[in-house]
Order: sequence, then structure tokens, then C-alpha cells
Amino acid sequence: MNLAHSTSSPHHHAVVVTRASDMQWLAVEDDREVGRGDASRRPDGRLFISIDAWHGTVFDRIADAMLADLPTPLYAVVDEADHDSRSAWERAGFAAARREGGYRVPTAPEVTGLGSVQPPSGVTIVPAGKAEEGPLRALDRIIRDEVEAAVGWQTMPAEVLPRPAGTTLVDPSKYAVARHLDRYVGLVRVAPLPRQPRIGLIAVRADSHRRGIARALLAHTLGSMHRAGTASAWAEVDESNAAATALFESIGARRAAGTLELVRR
Repeated sequence: MNLAHSTSSPHHHAVVVTRASDMQWLAVEDDREVGRGDASRRPDGRLFISIDAWHGTVFDRIADAMLADLPTPLYAVVDEADHDSRSAWERAGFAAARREGGYRVPTAPEVTGLGSVQPPSGVTIVPAGKAEEGPLRALDRIIRDEVEAAVGWQTMPAEVLPRPAGTTLVDPSKYAVARHLDRYVGLVRVAPLPRQPRIGLIAVRADSHRRGIARALLAHTLGSMHRAGTASAWAEVDESNAAATALFESIGARRAAGTLELVRR
């Protein structure tokens, strides 16, 4: 695919925006790349786009090209403190749809208060990398269906990563699991990033809510990090999710950043 959109830069040189592939656009001025746009479809089917351009006019031209080539709705993510980026997306017709808080989560038991937390009766925690893949994938599908039937999976944090069609659980080794008797009832996913591990998801089956399972999963996960010498982790929470916000704040997590999800319909 090689569709081109031409315009002029502030320096009056021609800027040509070319759709280099199904999911990438390149802006070239005088044989030099001056910006690019990328699209990625999340597991829930939503199409997210991002644009990297030094000048606002080039951003606008790439946005125009992508909007002409792609179906709506389209989504984008910006740092809530980056007012220039937000303004650029708003010029392209995007508006805020949801806000996500970034939390720095301590791991020390004396700070979190989780040192004495034990799983509920009949529940055991299966450490990351030890869960059976088949039952783990089944739990993932059940939780996703339950979330979609309630608040919608779009309210849950999700990395913009290319994934095979129908695949949501990419790396089972990143998941610790809560097991009640002979079935999996809750999970926590941690990306073991070098500087600060990222808690990407913590979820419990609807029929096992309000038993302290999520808290027990956090106690296990943060305790393991602390013993490994990690002082804090990172987590994102949708601001409309009062229960998740209360859970993290109750263990000493502090909001340190925020992200805006924008949409153009």
C-alpha cells in the first residue's frame, strides 16, 4: 500500500505523507523523514493511533492522512500533563473519553500493611510462572466476558501490542493466580520491567468478589518484589473504578501521573 498525501511545511518545502503499510504512515520533506503515524488494534477491537512529529503542522497533516484512510471510531492516548499533544489531537477532532491514574505502589510490608494478609479459607496463591496454562487461559476469558458485560473491557488498562487474532493472554509466565479448591478464581499480571515492575491487571471472577482475594494476590505479588529488592511497582487505574482506586490507595499507593484516552467518532 502506498497512498500519498501532499502539503507544505512552514518552510514551504513539500511534505508528502505516504501510507507505507496498513498500519504506518510516513511524512517526508525534501527526502528527509519529518514524522510518522502508527495504528494498532487492541484485543478489544478498538483502533488506536499515535503520531510522532516535531512540528504541529506536520502532525496535522499526518493526522489528516490517517483520518482519511482509517474508519472511525479512532482512539489515542496522551499524558495528561502534555497540553501541546492534547491540543494537537483536539485539532484533529479528538475528545477526552476516559482518564487513567498512574500509581507508584510500595512493596515493603510495613508500608503496604499486607505483611499479615493471608488468602481466604480454601484459596491458595499460585506464583507467577507456575499456573497451568489451559485453566489460566480459561479464567482470562471468563474475566474478560464478565468485565465486558458490566463496565466494558475498554475501562481496563491494556498495552497497545500486536497480538494474534483471538489471543489476549500472551505470556502466561507473567501471571500469578488465586486458586479456590480445584479452579482458578483470580489473577494478577506483572510485567517485570528492569526499573519498575508494572502491575498490568488484577482481576477476580464475579462469583468470588468481596472475599479478599485481590488483596491476597497483591500481598503475594508485592511481597515477592520486596524480597527481590524492588522498592516499588507501577499500576494504572481507570478513575471511574472506585474499588480499584480504593484498593491501591489503602496500601499506600500514590498517584504520580495520569493518562487521557481520546476518541474521534
